[in-house]
Amino acid sequence: PETIYFSKDTRIGRNVTIEPYVVFGPKVKIGNNVTIKSFSHLENCRVESKVDIGPFTRIRPGVILKEGSKVGNFVEIKKSIMGKKSKVNHLTYIGDSDIGKLVNIGAGTITCNYDGFKKSKTKIKDNVFVGSNSSLVAPLSIEEGSVIGAGSVITKNVRKKSLALTRSL
Repeated sequence: PETIYFSKDTRIGRNVTIEPYVVFGPKVKIGNNVTIKSFSHLENCRVESKVDIGPFTRIRPGVILKEGSKVGNFVEIKKSIMGKKSKVNHLTYIGDSDIGKLVNIGAGTITCNYDGFKKSKTKIKDNVFVGSNSSLVAPLSIEEGSVIGAGSVITKNVRKKSLALTRSL
């Protein structure tokens, strides 16, 4: 307990497991049956029930993690919604995004949400698979049931149930 740091307004549900070296900044609300692994930092966010977080996860302001979602090691999320049972397992940055349910975000994926002047939004609908090492350049919408090939830089909207990939010569 001496290694976990709570803000005065941290709210935690029932059956929550918090491993050592977790930091809770202001305005954090945790649902029931949540696991937060070591070295994670959460601030100004809402975590619904049955969510797994960490280790080494950074949850920044404006994040909502819906029921059953999973955020793994070395993942940073800012001002985004992760849909029910969606997962972003490792080495990823998600910013200014709406992610639907049952979405898989592959390792090394980033949402490129800032063009040097303004922030733009990435929208990923339900049942989308994003391959590892992809860059999603906002503003962008990826429609339901689509697949993004590993290593792709996606700059145009992706239609429903489509395969999108880019490769350089």
